[in-house]
Amino acid sequence: QVRLVESGGGLVQTGGSLRLSCVASGTLFSIRDMGWYRQAPGKSRELVASIMRDDSTKYVDSLSGRFTISRDNTENTLYLEMHNLKPEDTAAYYCNALDTRGRPLFTSWGQGTQVTVSS
Repeated sequence: QVRLVESGGGLVQTGGSLRLSCVASGTLFSIRDMGWYRQAPGKSRELVASIMRDDSTKYVDSLSGRFTISRDNTENTLYLEMHNLKPEDTAAYYCNALDTRGRPLFTSWGQGTQVTVSS
């Protein structure tokens, strides 16, 4: 049974930084393409950053280099470093593996971690 546990969110001021973590269990983490998603109130969940099994990365254009995704296969952990945070980054953040079409692989999501950026 796959389990995804996100942590590291919090309340920060505009311009602040946070580091999110996602620990995965019940899956062979090292072979998975992984992604960070976020869901703001009243909006659909969106993929904001992804890292492939070969460590190549992709980001949505709107992040403008402020976020960095990384992984530690020895700890089955996915990270998201977030800098120069803006109020529009406020959302619940989730991780999931990606299928071959870049869609969420696991139907069961973690509880997410809330990021709130005050202006």
